[in-house]
Amino acid sequence: MFSTRTAFHAIATALYCGSMYYDVYVISEYPREIKELFGGLASNDKYQLPMKGRVIFLTYWNMILQAIYFTVCLINDFIGTNEVAPRKTPLIRKLKDYMLAAFAFPVALNVGVTFWTLMAIDRELVFPKALDAVFPGWLNHVMHTNIVIFMILEICTSFRQYPSRKAGLTGLGIFMASYLGWLHVIRHFGGIWVYPVLDVLNLPQRIIFFVVSLGFSVGLYLFGEFFNNLIWTKELKQLKTAQGASKKSK
Repeated sequence: MFSTRTAFHAIATALYCGSMYYDVYVISEYPREIKELFGGLASNDKYQLPMKGRVIFLTYWNMILQAIYFTVCLINDFIGTNEVAPRKTPLIRKLKDYMLAAFAFPVALNVGVTFWTLMAIDRELVFPKALDAVFPGWLNHVMHTNIVIFMILEICTSFRQYPSRKAGLTGLGIFMASYLGWLHVIRHFGGIWVYPVLDVLNLPQRIIFFVVSLGFSVGLYLFGEFFNNLIWTKELKQLKTAQGASKKSK
């Protein structure tokens, strides 16, 4: 049944997919210094990146993640369930709930908070002023502001039971470690740090930066769990009661 929640999921899916399409296929001319970075690993022609090099950025990993997540939400709305305590939870619903907890929420907030914090300190570290001429403000906000707003709305409008912390943090840890490893792959083969801020840090400072980044991600996971449980306290008690009754009847 089509509902406000389904409409929200459809709008989010279309917005993220459409924004990525616009960035890749509509924005064609970047300033030279930006184009070198977006073009992939320019110093090694045999090691080129897809999507014009955009996948070197966590922002794009997150955009792809958000598009996939809201697509899963949309599929769940039609063939899954949004009930608090369904008799049998469909696989698509389990996937949806896990994806938000382990990936979609903490990564979106990480990207949004980190981006705007660094922008306030020195925008050249994350979003050079040269981009203003070709990169529209609305697209910047979709990638770095809207992601946070939509995650907050998603938690407030769709019930979910968080996975065990071990399962959730394991997934998040693998995701973030994969991206940090990817940064070093790019550094090794391309000779560049994706983010200029890493160029101004020495090795001990970079290690601290990466450790703090991982710790920040864990903190955002715990915040998401707390926020979700605060919003859905009544429903979680209802679910716990239903699960207890189900165990007794077996």
